[in-house]
Amino acid sequence: MTRALLSIGSNLGDRWAYLKEALSALSGTVSGVYETPPWGDADQPAYLNAAVLVSDPAADAGTWLERAHSLEVAAGRVRDPERRFGPRTLDVDVIAVWDGDDKPVLSADPELTLPHPRAHQRAFVLKPWLDIDPHAELPGHGPVAVLLATPELAADTHALTPRPDLPLESQL
Repeated sequence: MTRALLSIGSNLGDRWAYLKEALSALSGTVSGVYETPPWGDADQPAYLNAAVLVSDPAADAGTWLERAHSLEVAAGRVRDPERRFGPRTLDVDVIAVWDGDDKPVLSADPELTLPHPRAHQRAFVLKPWLDIDPHAELPGHGPVAVLLATPELAADTHALTPRPDLPLESQL
């Protein structure tokens, strides 16, 4: 069995509907929704972001990536090579994967680097994760709570707006 932490976000169209649709294909523990400023490309609308901790006895790291991409395709995501961090209907990132012995899966593969190479810099990933797992640790970087307390991320964390009016729950 593997477990994975997926980060989901949307900033185009009906953002909440895109998140709910993605979760309809996943089963796991889901965080609350946060409205967040864009990261990496400021000239775009705000995002809705959440995290989901999922598990599947038959999935490996590559399977999680395939599922993430298929969810994005189903949401009509179009990748713009000119705007790597540009707007999107749905973004599903595989942040970390753990094997059946609960050991982190590490990968330097350019198609799926694990843990996600920028997760430790993104409050919009770490804060929702901490909400669903207060003892979360990002492999290679340490406890998520400690990462969020760094000066760089503390300021970003204050820019996240909880959206309890937009509840999410897994459908399976």
